[in-house]
Amino acid sequence: MTEAQGAAGANLRLARQARGFSQQQLASMAGVSRQAVSAVESGHSDPSLRVALALAQAIGVSVEDLFGPGEPAAPVPAISVAPLPGHQDADGAGHAHGSSGHRVMLAPVGDRFVALPLRGDAGAGLGFLPAGGLAVPAGPAVAKGLAVPTRLAAPSGLPAASATPAVIAVRPIGPPRPTLVVAGCDPALPLLATPLSLVDPPVAFAWWPCGSAEALRLARAGLVHAAGIHADADGTAVRSAGVRAAAPDDAEVIGFTAWREGLTVRPDLAATVTGLDAVARHRLRIVNREPGAEARRVLDAERARLGLAPEDLTGYQTSAAGHLQVASAVSAGLADAGVASEPAARAYGLHFVPLADETFRLVIPAEHTAAREVQALRKVLSSPWLLAQLASLPGYDPATCGQPLN
Repeated sequence: MTEAQGAAGANLRLARQARGFSQQQLASMAGVSRQAVSAVESGHSDPSLRVALALAQAIGVSVEDLFGPGEPAAPVPAISVAPLPGHQDADGAGHAHGSSGHRVMLAPVGDRFVALPLRGDAGAGLGFLPAGGLAVPAGPAVAKGLAVPTRLAAPSGLPAASATPAVIAVRPIGPPRPTLVVAGCDPALPLLATPLSLVDPPVAFAWWPCGSAEALRLARAGLVHAAGIHADADGTAVRSAGVRAAAPDDAEVIGFTAWREGLTVRPDLAATVTGLDAVARHRLRIVNREPGAEARRVLDAERARLGLAPEDLTGYQTSAAGHLQVASAVSAGLADAGVASEPAARAYGLHFVPLADETFRLVIPAEHTAAREVQALRKVLSSPWLLAQLASLPGYDPATCGQPLN
């Protein structure tokens, strides 16, 4: 037994006894065996990352407080929500031996770890975001766990562009923390981080910015706690064509925000651009969104209504990753117009031409509805601080934030 093992075991025993739990009670709450608890407390075993996290959650403290800081010695298998540069899959097993050194956010979601690559807009706001780990070559022990689970492979009803999730090896930078993972396009989602950090015990927040179709793909695969989607006026169905069938069965739906979607236009063109027909007539350049994004659906619906072909719109083949990215491109003069949310247009001081009313909902897969992270989400969605922040953003309507919709 090492000194570190003894200290970790003593910390666990004292924390358990202070709460009046027996070893069997703690084991049942954490979903581990009593023998595992006993082995850790006696200093005869180092807990795995999953066991350490489960014990800390059951006791109600952070892993760092329970077992002390330090970098775990071994990499862990994690499912990446998107391919990493250099990803190699020649053996068909979903390994990523060529993905070394890439920074990722690492979060436990259900019974697995999920990696969110920190690159481009996902890895930087006004500064770099902290990483939870680094992708590393998989050693023999970790490689055994790098097969893609059957339930995650190519779900039916999803867009053709969806890829089978890749499983990579990640060396954590410090113990993974309980983290709410949300995918979706609303740039207001990161506001959840502040109230989540104040719950007891605190929950971290990770956002994967993407369109509704991709968010639902990740939710159906169980890789996120919640998917942010655009919904019909009654809030019950996804608006994007072909995505309705991809919604997880028995999912919980909660309101978040509502806004108008439309053309963001350079201020000097406000008198010229009164609609998409003017963009085409004056051969102005647009910036588009990725397939599966609601903004692209709105653009295509308006284009079809006006009888315009894709080639009638200069820049139609471009693809920006989100509302703020579209507004930023227009503001920087890289494009003359693009479809985004009204709050994004206002944030950049752009002219706005409304095209559609949007409601944005959070879809929570049934397998995660009882998770501690989701319980914290429900709590903070109705917090006065979050509602005030949403209301302070021009163009947002938070009237349904936190309301169950099914």
